[in-house]
Amino acid sequence: MTNTASPTPLPDATRLGRSALRVADLDEMIEFYRTVVGLSVQSRGETRATLGVDDTPLLVLLRNADAAPRTDRQAGLFHTAFRVPSRTALGAALERVRDHWTLEGASDHLVSEALYLSDPEGNGVEIYCDRPREEWPRSDDGTVEMSTLPLDVDAIVSQSDSAADVPAGTDLGHVHLETTSLSAAREFYVETLGLGVQIDSDAALFLAAGDYHHHVGINTWNGRSEPAGGRGLAWFEIVVPSSDALAALRERLADAGVAVTDRSDGVEIADTDGIGIRLRVE
Repeated sequence: MTNTASPTPLPDATRLGRSALRVADLDEMIEFYRTVVGLSVQSRGETRATLGVDDTPLLVLLRNADAAPRTDRQAGLFHTAFRVPSRTALGAALERVRDHWTLEGASDHLVSEALYLSDPEGNGVEIYCDRPREEWPRSDDGTVEMSTLPLDVDAIVSQSDSAADVPAGTDLGHVHLETTSLSAAREFYVETLGLGVQIDSDAALFLAAGDYHHHVGINTWNGRSEPAGGRGLAWFEIVVPSSDALAALRERLADAGVAVTDRSDGVEIADTDGIGIRLRVE
């Protein structure tokens, strides 16, 4: 089942910026995201590291050895999805996973081709490449149609250039979350925040600004029943194209009773499960 727009949609040019993870072992996690995912270390301190591509930060790792592991009841991250710009880069990522880690899944979603794995602390990771937009199947109402089909991994790896790092143009394509209530999450992300619904199934929502297939996925597949906490996703970042867009969004959130905390580069809020969201201007 599909639906379309939010009553107060985010601008089409809205995108994701960074995500942040609370981790126990900073060194091990840096090594994974550097060697397997292919991100570069941009800064490193005793309790914090930032990784990304060229000058673009994509992932912040926050060491908190006292944070308890996330339980199987808590809401939080399903996976962080890094989008590479070509099948060549996806093939190289597959080679790195085969050489250094364990591939857990590989799917053709019609709009994209994706690899799935987990980091050393159990956080889900997707590395994917979009198909050209003109090839995306769409419903009569214009929303995107997706599926989950087996991926031809041999065809993917045959196009690899064996690069050790992801190339320029790699970004955070989407985040996929586990929620305690799909209806509450929908009210927050669609009615209040302003993402549009691309796909609405019985147990999942795929939400986007503009006509992208999804910037945020939300599901109840594993029956999470408690708010987010412990290690794992600390926050993710939504980037809007102008200060006017951020001001309008801030006002809308405040009118809806969402607690808004000012930051030097924007604002921070939390969703209905306590997952942090940072909002800033491009």
